[in-house]
Amino acid sequence: MKEKYTRHPIWIPFAISVAVVVGLLIGNHISPNTYIADNDRKVNAILSLINQDYVDSTNLNDLVEMSIPEILSNLDPHTTYITAEELKLRTMAENQTGSMCDIGIQFDLMKDTVVIVEVIPGGPGAKVGLMAGDRIVSIDDTTTVGERITKGGVMKRLRGPKGSTVKLGVKRHHGNKTFAFTVTRGPIPQNTVAAHYMLDKNTGYIKITQFGRNTYEEFMTAMASLSDEGAKRYMIDLRGNSGGFVEMALRMANEFLPADELIVSIHGRYKRDDNEAWSDGTGKYQDVEVAVLIDEFSASASEIFAGALQDNDRGLIVGCRSYGKALVQKEFILPDSSAIRLTTARYYTPSGRCIQKDFRRGFNAEYDNELVERYRHGEMDYSDSIRVDTNQMFTTAHGRIVYGGGGIVPDVFVPRDTSGVTGYYIDVDNAGLLQQFAFSYINDNRESLNKMTDYKQFLRMAPSDEELINMFADFAEENGVVPRWYYINISRDVIVTKLKALIARDVFGTQAYYPILNRNDKTVQQALKALNKHKAVFPITENLELKSIAQRRGLLSDIKKHWQL
Repeated sequence: MKEKYTRHPIWIPFAISVAVVVGLLIGNHISPNTYIADNDRKVNAILSLINQDYVDSTNLNDLVEMSIPEILSNLDPHTTYITAEELKLRTMAENQTGSMCDIGIQFDLMKDTVVIVEVIPGGPGAKVGLMAGDRIVSIDDTTTVGERITKGGVMKRLRGPKGSTVKLGVKRHHGNKTFAFTVTRGPIPQNTVAAHYMLDKNTGYIKITQFGRNTYEEFMTAMASLSDEGAKRYMIDLRGNSGGFVEMALRMANEFLPADELIVSIHGRYKRDDNEAWSDGTGKYQDVEVAVLIDEFSASASEIFAGALQDNDRGLIVGCRSYGKALVQKEFILPDSSAIRLTTARYYTPSGRCIQKDFRRGFNAEYDNELVERYRHGEMDYSDSIRVDTNQMFTTAHGRIVYGGGGIVPDVFVPRDTSGVTGYYIDVDNAGLLQQFAFSYINDNRESLNKMTDYKQFLRMAPSDEELINMFADFAEENGVVPRWYYINISRDVIVTKLKALIARDVFGTQAYYPILNRNDKTVQQALKALNKHKAVFPITENLELKSIAQRRGLLSDIKKHWQL
C-alpha cells in the first residue's frame, strides 16, 4: 500500500521497535503448530535427560543461555540474543544521569572476541585512539576472549563512575601485537552531526556519525546555518556511519526529493509486513546539488539514504562500496526480560534492489571477514576490483544501471589514500601516540590555548610544521618508537595534519576536527571536484563508475540489452 511521507512517526516497520511476546511456547497446549509442539517436547526431553542423567551436575539455565545464541547464529548474522543483564545495562545507559559513564564505543562479539564496530567521535575511546575493527582482548588485565564472554559482562566492565579509568588490551589490523590503552570514562557526546562548515564559498559540508533520535533536527539546523553562510550545494559525509534510526534517514532523504518519489520499500515474509516510504514534496532542498560520501563502514540507514538519492538520480555517491546491510530487525522482549532482535524483513532501494551482501546460514565468521576480503582482493585500491552481482541489474529513475547484492557502488570511486602511510606512521598510530602527543601538547600549552577563540586562531599560532614534527618524533622516541627520518619525511604531511586536528578537537570540539582533517582528504577533494564540474545536477545521467567497470569486464553488451528492455 502506498503511503505519503508525513512528519509523524509512521515508520514503525523501519524503526527498531519493541514488541512484547505474550509468552514462551512452552508445551504443546500453548502452540497450535504441531511442528513446534513436537520440537518443544523434544527439547524438554533433552533438558530433562541432562538434568537427571548427565554425569556431572549442570546448570540448565546456563546451558539454555549458551544455546540460544547458537540457535540464532544459524539464521543470519544480524539476528541476535540480548540477555536480561545486557538489556538492563542498555536501558541504564540510555537513561543515565551522569553518575555512570562508559568509553564511547559500540562493539560486537565475533568468534568469541570483542570487536569494536564504532567509535563515537569526541568520546573517551576516540580521544585515546581506539578504532573501528580493534579487538579488545583484555579489560583491566582480565581476558575478554573465550566462549564464556558475554556482551553484558563486557558492558558492565566498561562502565563506571565518571573520571575512573579502564585499561584495555587491544589488537588491531589482524596483527598479534597487543597495545595498551588507558581510557578515562566520561559522558558520551549525544550530537550525531559532528561538524558542519563551508568547504568553499559555495559548498557546505556536513558530517553525520550515526542516525540518532535527534539527527534530523540537527541536520536541518546545520543545513540552515550553511545556507545562511551562502551554501548553494552540499556534501553529506556518511563514512563510518553504521546506521541507527531509519526514520531519520527517511526524513533527510525527503528533503531532497520531489513529491511522489519512492524512498525505500520493505518486504517481509507476509504481505502484512510490506510497506513503502514515499516523498511528500515538502523538502526544502529539492533543487540543490548534493554529494554523499560513503565507505565500507557506511551501513543500514546510511545505505537507505544513499540508495534513495542514487536510485532517484538525485545525488552523487562518492567513495567506495558501502557495507551491504539490508536486513530489518525487530526487538522482542521475552518473559524473563531478555530479548531477541529478530530479522523480520528486507529493505529495497527505489530501483528494487536489495543491497544485502551474501551470507550463508551458520557461517557468520565468513560474513564478518568479508570486509577483510575486500582489502585482500584489491577493491579498496582499484575500481575494477569492485565485486558486483551482474545477475542483479537494476535501472535508476533516469536509466542508469545499478546492482544489488552487496552494498552501494559509488558513482565516483575514490581509492584509499596510502600516500604518507609508512611503517613509522603505522607504528605510532597503532600505539596511540598521536592522541597521546595531543594531550601532552595541550597540557603544556593550556594557558595560551584557553585564550584562543577557535581552531583558526590555533592554526595561525601553532608551531611550524618542522617544529611540530620534531617535537612529535622526540615524544614518540620517549615512548618506544625509534625515529626513522626517511619514513617520517614521507609521512610528514599526514602526521602534522592529524596532530593539528587532534589538538583542535580536544580544545574546541569535533566541529574543529573535520575542517583540518579534510584538507588532505582525497574523497572530500574528489567530491568537491565533481561538484565543481556540476556532476550532481539533477537528474544525474552518467553512470561513471559502473560504466567503467562494465567496460573493463566486457559487460557493456549486457547493459545495452538491459537498457533496451
